[in-house]
Amino acid sequence: MLQLVLFFVFATIAVAAAVNLLAQRHPINSALSLIVVMASLATLFLLMGAEFLAAIQVIVYAGAIMVLFVFVIMLLNAGEEERTPGSRVAMLLGFPAVVLVGGLLAWTLLARNPHAAPVALGGGFVGSPTSIARLLFRDFLLPFEVTSVLVLIAIMGAVVLASPPGSTTGPGTAEPPSRKER
Repeated sequence: MLQLVLFFVFATIAVAAAVNLLAQRHPINSALSLIVVMASLATLFLLMGAEFLAAIQVIVYAGAIMVLFVFVIMLLNAGEEERTPGSRVAMLLGFPAVVLVGGLLAWTLLARNPHAAPVALGGGFVGSPTSIARLLFRDFLLPFEVTSVLVLIAIMGAVVLASPPGSTTGPGTAEPPSRKER
């Protein structure tokens, strides 16, 4: 019973932080909300008995990836965003679409399989860190490396975007001498 209560508490925290992530006007505040989401997900993994996934969630995503996000935000010197009134079509069709999708999801979960077995929390995952590492570095090595190259390209794109307009040099390099100095 305690696991179910903790599950709902941390699930609510994750959803509230995700909504806060979208509602924030400053990108740093959004990144901090995303860290709360990642920490809540790590706690949910712990409740399900996946300690390795919880540790990876904190170390890789809440640690390394979020440091990269904050670094890019600071590099781009992103300030508070301006709010626009929004699309009239999105306002007219958005709310009914959310109600329709929510109703369809509720109908699918309740009416399609009313005799579904309850979900058991805790101890459902099987796999040691050795078997996960074997999968990651042997069977899924190519997608792992492609992801790391994509992150590197994103960092290089942020550096290019942060450089002054019209300059052929990146940040931190000396500007070419002006015509007066030649």
